[in-house]
Amino acid sequence: MEPKWLNAREDRAWGAFIHAHDQIEAHLNRRLQKSGLSGADYTVLASLSALDGDRMPAHALCNALGWEKSRLSHQLRRMEKDGLIARAPNPDDARSTMVCLLPDGRAAIEKAAPGHVGDVRRNFIDLFTPAELDMLATLNERILRHLAEDDDSPAEHQPS
Repeated sequence: MEPKWLNAREDRAWGAFIHAHDQIEAHLNRRLQKSGLSGADYTVLASLSALDGDRMPAHALCNALGWEKSRLSHQLRRMEKDGLIARAPNPDDARSTMVCLLPDGRAAIEKAAPGHVGDVRRNFIDLFTPAELDMLATLNERILRHLAEDDDSPAEHQPS
């Protein structure tokens, strides 16, 4: 079957979406590096710092971030070496590990967060009207719902 190629309008929308995502992510990561954190460091630290107790099971963090287990493991190993987080046995489940925010990790996220939020505001939020922000959220939520439904599709899991 012949693929249904993108027309000019579709190609423009897709290309602009991908390019804008890549560029803003690179920009935000460069700015975060000035505070001594990578984008991945910031993501992990922000997730942990938002929780009561500053800790969560590694598998739950993996699911919350949507990362592969190996990516999270590599990231946590590096962050543990840097003194930002610690890993400890999960008292509720001996088969899993708890990821715990350490004081240096709390200090790092508190130092980086104001600048990061300012960058997000300046380079994304402030470029749109409230109605446009609502529309962007609605459109991206539609994509996320579709991908979640597609991932749950039995056809996706059948051998070919």
